[in-house]
Amino acid sequence: MDDRDERAGRGSLILGGAARNVSIATLSTVVFFVALGVIVVNAPGWQKVKTFFFSPDVFRAYFRTIGHAFALNIKIFLVAEVVILLLALGLAVLRSLPGPVFFPLRLMAIVYTDIFRGIPTILLVYLFGFGIPTLELAHVTRDPVKLGGAALVLVYTAYVAEVYRAGIESVHPSQDAAARSLGLTRGQTLRAVILPQAIRRVIPPLLNDFIGLQKDTALISVLGPVEALQRANLGANTEFNYTPYLVTAFFFVLITIPHARFTDWLIERDRGRQRAGGRV
Repeated sequence: MDDRDERAGRGSLILGGAARNVSIATLSTVVFFVALGVIVVNAPGWQKVKTFFFSPDVFRAYFRTIGHAFALNIKIFLVAEVVILLLALGLAVLRSLPGPVFFPLRLMAIVYTDIFRGIPTILLVYLFGFGIPTLELAHVTRDPVKLGGAALVLVYTAYVAEVYRAGIESVHPSQDAAARSLGLTRGQTLRAVILPQAIRRVIPPLLNDFIGLQKDTALISVLGPVEALQRANLGANTEFNYTPYLVTAFFFVLITIPHARFTDWLIERDRGRQRAGGRV
């Protein structure tokens, strides 16, 4: 009976401490944002900012048109994501091939990742969007959406390949040795043992990369396609008001915040599994 009372007392203390922490966090958050709001509203230029960036009429007028244009950003993102996942996985596998006979392939993969991680994304979009059509090559598209999407694919493939490679290298060598001892070939070991573990481990960082990809689809606006940012540019120039940019930001945040919270949830789930495994 005494033990039950003691456990109940400890539980009450824990719950009380958690409730107190939540209350303190809530209060501090409210105080911070109220103070920030007071500072902003009392700034000398607040009325101008309110007029040119927070016009309710302009926000309502451009909400639907920018929403329709944002559909193009989503299409570019979805197509690019699938292509990047496949190309990056192939690149990471090439980078991890052992033995001197595969050195040329490993070197090509290293050169690719070094170059395309080093070139600014906006610069590559310009080079593809304006350079390739200038070459006037037969059977090569001049569609700025496709060319801009190809530039994004090349850049993000380099980043995602490194994420895959980190996952492959995180699998303990004993896994490979055990699979080979069972008679599996190197290819079978990679496909059935190494890659499933590696991909599962790198899902959270992959999702973080794709949050960046979703935002970078706005860079294609420099080539002329009327996606969300370009539609906001047109609206701002027409209205002499910057509120359309706020509408565009709203749509990007609407997509990226759930994506980010899902990534955090996956990370916490993996940590929970690791802690549980450690206790076992």
